[in-house]
Amino acid sequence: MTFELWAVVTATEQLAPLVAAGLSGGAAVSAVAVGPLELAQTASGMGVAKVYWIETSPGLAAEAYTGAVGELARRSAARAWLASAAPGPRALLGAAAAATGAGLTTGGVALRLDGEQVVVEREALDGAVIETVAANGPIAVVWGLGEGEPAVGAPPAEIEPVPAASPWAVESLSIEAAGGGLSQASRVVGVGRGVRARADLALVEELAEAFGAEVGCSMPLADDLHWYAEERYIGRSGLRIAPAVYLALGISGQPQHVEGVRGARVIAAVNSDPEAPIFKTATYGIAQDLYEVAPALVRALRDN
Repeated sequence: MTFELWAVVTATEQLAPLVAAGLSGGAAVSAVAVGPLELAQTASGMGVAKVYWIETSPGLAAEAYTGAVGELARRSAARAWLASAAPGPRALLGAAAAATGAGLTTGGVALRLDGEQVVVEREALDGAVIETVAANGPIAVVWGLGEGEPAVGAPPAEIEPVPAASPWAVESLSIEAAGGGLSQASRVVGVGRGVRARADLALVEELAEAFGAEVGCSMPLADDLHWYAEERYIGRSGLRIAPAVYLALGISGQPQHVEGVRGARVIAAVNSDPEAPIFKTATYGIAQDLYEVAPALVRALRDN
């Protein structure tokens, strides 16, 4: 038995993983392309059943078209909606969920139809576990994976223009690199669940100061514990950084996190578990308690 799945996209790089996820789950996939005609045409050749194209106006952000996506969703029979974690697609996915009364979840890595339910597998706890959820009604999923291959040799799908007569006045004024900050830092100290208490973050921040580094974190510290703002979360659905040196303290090294630091030139890791996956990625590693190593590093940095 097949089911309808609609993928909401605003850029071509979002297409392959979403379409592949739907097709591998046995869905009939349609694309909602919010952007230029070239985006809709690319989607048309990826094995989808149909493309709904919402043409955007220069200077308007994708979020300006939430009304058009919501109206389109209200007349759809889709059981599942997918979008990437980028701000624009995520807002459009929320509009579709609100219009259809769909449930909403994040970190999706696989889905399928099981009887009358759409079953979604999602990453939780920084990729350490896979949680399986089932929806009796429609479900909207922020997709967690960044890879996928489109159908090869598929005939072009029909492109249906969707009018957006009154887009919201959400204008993009400028796009520029942030001055400094975590995404631009040459040195980053990342902290994970190896820190036992929030008060102990002072030790991490002292080390970062001595090292001249910015502080980032794994997903649980931002998403579950709220010890750091979401803007400091490094991982597949968070920040992807490329510092000269990345120092991971108490981070196990699950794929979700490692994908966010692949661009680092040097990765050093401190973890009390010698079998932690982070050591497979790290250039240098210390299998020792961070509560012993961090103060020693602070002393060494300040002595020099």
